[in-house]
Amino acid sequence: MPEIIINGPIGRLEARYHHVGRIDSPVALILHPHPQFGGTMNNQIVYHLYYAFTERGFSVLRFNFRGVGRSQGHFDNGPGELADAACALDWLQLQNPDARSCWIAGVSFGTWISMQLLMRRPEIDGFICVAPPANLYDFSFLAPCPSSGLVISGEKDKVVPSASVAELAAKTKTQKGIKIEHTIVEGANHFFADQNEYLKKLAGDYVDMRMVEILKAKREKD
Repeated sequence: MPEIIINGPIGRLEARYHHVGRIDSPVALILHPHPQFGGTMNNQIVYHLYYAFTERGFSVLRFNFRGVGRSQGHFDNGPGELADAACALDWLQLQNPDARSCWIAGVSFGTWISMQLLMRRPEIDGFICVAPPANLYDFSFLAPCPSSGLVISGEKDKVVPSASVAELAAKTKTQKGIKIEHTIVEGANHFFADQNEYLKKLAGDYVDMRMVEILKAKREKD
């Protein structure tokens, strides 16, 4: 898990990268929670999502948004962070030009950024959103959502009530064949305290299931 520096839109972005030697290994990008509320790439949920993907043979990148850790710049309330994420995905794809699948995952604020990136990058096959702040940010741009994905929320989340997340998942328009699954973790708060391993298993099981579908569809297309 070497530390790397990516040349971001306004300076360096501090990152951690796990590389798989296989030429067609799938790739995943993980985005952290709100920078102004302690969110970093070392957040425990980010960490567990990172390893959910690495354990499945993915080359995986997580990084600090501008102004966090050793990343240069200042918080930009969305547009700048989206530019950071796009730059990070470009870097990840440059390292893995023959990746057979591309995924994105986000935690809280990171889900808002990841879903905006999803709408701009048709090569993204799947996503995982943990505690998307549906009550705090506008997700109406998901019209329609171009990829299937998993949304995970905590039953006892006082920051993002699970009801608002359920409404988001239910109201999001999808294209034919696209499905958004929503799982509520019983007893979990916004930080999934003491439940990160279970969250990791949920994410991993979903990735396993979807990758079978994705690879089958790509073989049939070829």
